[in-house]
Amino acid sequence: MGDLKKLSAKIRLEVCKMLKHRGFGHLGGSLSIVETLSVLYGDVMKINPLNPNWEGRDWFVLSKGHAGPALYATLAVKEYFPVEMLNTLNDNGTRIPSHPDRLKTPGVDVTTGSLGQGISLAVGIAKSFRMSQKSNRVYSIVGDGECNEGQVWEAFQFAAHHRLSNLIIFIDENHKQLDGPTKDIVNPFDIKEKLEAFGFVVKRVKGNDESEIKKAVLEMFEVQDKACCIILDTVKGQGIEYFETLADNHHIRFSGESEFQLDLAIEKLKQELESEGRLCNLF
Repeated sequence: MGDLKKLSAKIRLEVCKMLKHRGFGHLGGSLSIVETLSVLYGDVMKINPLNPNWEGRDWFVLSKGHAGPALYATLAVKEYFPVEMLNTLNDNGTRIPSHPDRLKTPGVDVTTGSLGQGISLAVGIAKSFRMSQKSNRVYSIVGDGECNEGQVWEAFQFAAHHRLSNLIIFIDENHKQLDGPTKDIVNPFDIKEKLEAFGFVVKRVKGNDESEIKKAVLEMFEVQDKACCIILDTVKGQGIEYFETLADNHHIRFSGESEFQLDLAIEKLKQELESEGRLCNLF
């Protein structure tokens, strides 16, 4: 197990444990971005967990804010705050509410939740860094269902017009949203073709493959004068077969079979990580 795959397993485990403790939550769309968060926080982003507000850091904007549990798990594993805090998800007075809040959670750069607004903020931040000649990069994950919002396309057009190559947009194309398949609700057609028509440089990658995601990010670093987008071909509930195939896996209340399967997934992830730890101790 490579370092990034190990980090992905840790993040996925903490997401599952957190939502198991809460009893419900946005599991599907949280799991589909685990590998991307692993690559960003485990390798390519300039960050400092000991100083979350470091001015030289790269910024991350989770535009699909309902996937907050995945971001919280990532930040906890990277030691922005104690892992035990994850058990307070959605509690009264918690520092980790259902959607990211920059005033509450260490490591959260931008408050998000109202779909479409996060990417607009990300574009504005990238433009401000460009105007002030700062080297900070901005990364943002947008949901494919979120792309139903007209505001998303206004932000994309702005990013393309201003050639914001210091911004990398990820579109989590897991093909489902709250009410069903995206193609049945508002057909997105070919997102890659549409963004290329806007003037973007676009890569499509397997969203469960850390090496592909990292390679695409590094290729985007070479782009100097165009906006950049990486389309993640993912599955809602990614990494846990039962939840990948569950019809209504956007928001799940765990009971009966779903709770049993979540418990199985937690044990399997624990065993994988423990086995990896024992193997490392042999060398």
